[in-house]
Amino acid sequence: MVEHQKEPYAYGYNAITELEGKHGDMRMDVGIIRVKDGFSYENHEAKERAILLIEGEVTFEWDGYRETMKRVSCFDDNPVCLHVPRDTKVVITGKDESELCYEAVENDNMFEAKLYGQEDTVSEVFGKDVLGNTSNRTVRTIIDDDIAPYSNLVIGEVINHPGKSSSYPPHYHVQPEVYHYRFLPDTGYGFSLIGDDAYKVEHRSTSCIRSNVVHPQCSAPGYAMYYVWMIPHIEEKRWLKDRTFEEKHVWLLDEDVEVWGEK
Repeated sequence: MVEHQKEPYAYGYNAITELEGKHGDMRMDVGIIRVKDGFSYENHEAKERAILLIEGEVTFEWDGYRETMKRVSCFDDNPVCLHVPRDTKVVITGKDESELCYEAVENDNMFEAKLYGQEDTVSEVFGKDVLGNTSNRTVRTIIDDDIAPYSNLVIGEVINHPGKSSSYPPHYHVQPEVYHYRFLPDTGYGFSLIGDDAYKVEHRSTSCIRSNVVHPQCSAPGYAMYYVWMIPHIEEKRWLKDRTFEEKHVWLLDEDVEVWGEK
């Protein structure tokens, strides 16, 4: 299932999935927060939350702390993300036109809130020198079980290099997952395969990926495709980077695999 957002988001909070409501099978709240200079958004939920700055400049306030952070480009700059436990009040005030991605899950664990700066996350290029460089993508993991074992959420970013694939070879996991997309230029597009259904995705689209369904992605040539990827740890199983690859495509993982056109 893919949601499209053709027009700019309204200022404030824009819900995409809801724990108890729309796309409840995603088992997390996901939305976009939009602010501008002087516009403030306040959030005080009994949920664990990660609030990722996609682009812009904002001031975060939480637990007596106040930090102003700027991100010019989600393609070129590492992420900025505020991670807070349940019942923590957060105020976000725009210093410029800005958008943030919001993920929230249930979690009774109390932990110290953390603002992840651009120096806290590493950008890694995956897929280089394999499969004819057709699956090159930049991956940034912000929060997962290795980084925050007390958390019940996972959040990171992927950038499909133009014309390349990601979430590849096709795989699935028991946890649902949500992808929220941006393109450079913003007239770009790509495709999200969810199970056997292929969806065109564009600037501000969102893919809702069900449990145990393959979900490979590709971007159109000439267009870089960025997406925030979000996974909830669930009672049945935490996500520990475990993936089940579709059997008929497992051969693509062979260390010395050769594909047509490489000679």
